[in-house]
Amino acid sequence: MSQRVNLTFENDIALVELNRPDKRNALDMDMFYGLRDTIKALKKKRSLRGVLLSGQGEDFCSGLDIKSVLSNSRNGLRLLWKWLPGQPNLAQFVSAGFRQLPVPVVSALHGRCWGGGLQIALGTDFRIATPEASLSIMEGKWGLIPDMGGTLALRECMSADQAMYLAMTAKELTASEALDLRLLTEVHETPHERGMEMLEEICRRSPDSVAAVKKLYQRAWHHNDRSILAKETWYQLRILTGKNQRIATQRELKQNDRPYQDRKSW
Repeated sequence: MSQRVNLTFENDIALVELNRPDKRNALDMDMFYGLRDTIKALKKKRSLRGVLLSGQGEDFCSGLDIKSVLSNSRNGLRLLWKWLPGQPNLAQFVSAGFRQLPVPVVSALHGRCWGGGLQIALGTDFRIATPEASLSIMEGKWGLIPDMGGTLALRECMSADQAMYLAMTAKELTASEALDLRLLTEVHETPHERGMEMLEEICRRSPDSVAAVKKLYQRAWHHNDRSILAKETWYQLRILTGKNQRIATQRELKQNDRPYQDRKSW
């Protein structure tokens, strides 16, 4: 198991902890692989009753470590490659994989929960944040779209106009604002303890009924996950092959202030 992700157990509840506090738990390739391997291991554990996801240090996850990931040109392919369009690629699996676990998954959020960090949290069933937490669909800041599977959850908890506004602007939200927009389940001073309390309450019920409820309600709220995962990847690839994404990055890094080119035909 990767050192980027700690996995321990308290009874039959898995405690999954992002472990890169010196980099604000920013996502590098080792963390992507660590989360993937952790989710796959948990999926095989029939006695598992719940998962609590958290992050070490000052922040839950500040998003993608762009310098680290882009230092190797092959990393983009490793993140976006998939055998079938409707299957999650590596970038999507670290979010969508939590949705596939037949147990409740709670994320305890604090500090920054930006970009890829929020996408991962959106893969969990319940999101609890401290009052001081900051949340953002940050990808638009770099001329990208959110392509890590978080769109699946956004359909369930937000109206389309609010989701589009947040994704288009990369606006940073306070925990209170995120709760009002239904991005969060609760705001709590101690989200880790509150998350354990929720999981222990659910664990008093039959594991079969809990698993069935999760699967039933996901299917009742939507039915085209494969189509959305395919379009996330296809649209991102189109963006990455255009000039406007590079212009957006240069403008954000204040390297220049070039005007954007006319958009592609969408």
